[in-house]
Amino acid sequence: MKKSIYILCVALCFFSCVKNTKEQKIAIKPKYEANWESLAKYDEAAEWFKDAKFGIYAHWGVMSVPAYANDWYARNMHIEGSNEYKHHVETYGEPSKFGYHDFVPMFKAEHFNAQVWADLFEKSGAKFAGLVAEHHDGWSNWGSKINPWNAVDKGPKRDVYGELSEAIHKKNMKLVASFHIARNLQIFKEQPAKWLNDTSYFPYNPKMPSSSDDPLLAKMYGNISKEKFSNDWLGQLKEVIDNYSPDLIYFDSQTQKIPESYKKEFAAYYFNDAVAKNKQVVFTHKEGEFPKSVSLEDFEKGRTNKITKDFWLTDETVSVGSWSYTNNLGLKKTNEIIHVLADVVSKNGALMLNVSPMANGIIPQNQQDILLEIGAWLKTNGEAIYGTRPWLVFGEGPTKQEKSGMFLDKITYTPQDVRYTKKGDTIYAIILGWPGNDKAITLRSFTFEILGDQVPEVKQVSVLGFNGLVPFAQDSKGLHFSTPNQKIEDKAFVIKIETKS
Repeated sequence: MKKSIYILCVALCFFSCVKNTKEQKIAIKPKYEANWESLAKYDEAAEWFKDAKFGIYAHWGVMSVPAYANDWYARNMHIEGSNEYKHHVETYGEPSKFGYHDFVPMFKAEHFNAQVWADLFEKSGAKFAGLVAEHHDGWSNWGSKINPWNAVDKGPKRDVYGELSEAIHKKNMKLVASFHIARNLQIFKEQPAKWLNDTSYFPYNPKMPSSSDDPLLAKMYGNISKEKFSNDWLGQLKEVIDNYSPDLIYFDSQTQKIPESYKKEFAAYYFNDAVAKNKQVVFTHKEGEFPKSVSLEDFEKGRTNKITKDFWLTDETVSVGSWSYTNNLGLKKTNEIIHVLADVVSKNGALMLNVSPMANGIIPQNQQDILLEIGAWLKTNGEAIYGTRPWLVFGEGPTKQEKSGMFLDKITYTPQDVRYTKKGDTIYAIILGWPGNDKAITLRSFTFEILGDQVPEVKQVSVLGFNGLVPFAQDSKGLHFSTPNQKIEDKAFVIKIETKS
């Protein structure tokens, strides 16, 4: 009898301990609370991101179906008199009869192959990659339970973001999800004079489906209350975090339309999820829409004109005139993109390059060729990009960038322009073009006039992709050497400068 009572007591004690342990676990507070002071304790610039430098993502979805004008077709087709409106009427009929939502069944993604995309991104030299999770148009590329306009329930009826995320993770690349949703919220219904203000992506117009009170259409066109919109914004972000674990979340403009309490809750959720998964995550903002203490600034189609203390991102596109695919899409030259990458990295930033797949899921060959050329350049010269940090000066040469910011005018560099990076005691001088064979070059940054008493003593000079050392001389006027007697690379080539500790 005593033995039975003893066993019972032990059992009760054990279950009590288990119960208390569970209660303690439940009672433990998340590491980061939903306030900026707590969130600021998180390292907003992950080391993997500082090392990665280069990534790829894609503007792709229902926006790819019209293949006309640009990625803002969905908005501009609703503006009477615009080229997009005229094209839409001639091709599909009045928007009141064939709305943007009618393109959804036409987005079939029938040739989309996530593995093919991931292979291409890897060959391009990208260290992080992904897809627009949701653009301004209200279309979700994943199987959302909140947004009925999603790729699993409609259109392709496939989880295209999920397939790509799995393929990217298998490559040990970091995963990107970009969110452009905030602009979707209509805010000028009561102010007709402001219908054309693009802070509301779809203009509220009683003649168009964008003004419909039908709950399904209203959801796609952002014609809903701010409270519901904000709840959905947060809920959809949580869906993507929970289901796909993105390492980088990119936010487009207009997140100031989201109440601050929701933004704090998002950041806390994302950071705490990262802690639970033992990983580092990053998210970006534009023009101060999130505090710099918790996120990195993005300069769309722009960059800084100096080295900054804070790490940052610029997003550019391989194309000209549109982020999404169009039938007459123009493309940049590979050397332009490499020059932007070198400039960005020299100033403490990273580059995320957009590609524009067709609606059927194929990335056109001319875009693939550019990515493969970038990858070939990085295979030889990536040592000067990956894992580097800015040197004492970012560069030298005749071409100047007058200001920092987004949407800068195109800058054309010359072989006289140089960008510097550093790794340990090695300095890399990236020459933005081929100046000619046996051409004398002087790097004037290696002078007391520029660096004061921090001028390093050079012990060895070589060229990446070229066998053998390069003779050099160092004096008060700079570091002198000549290019090899054969062309190394006409896009940009790298001088590796090893210095004494």
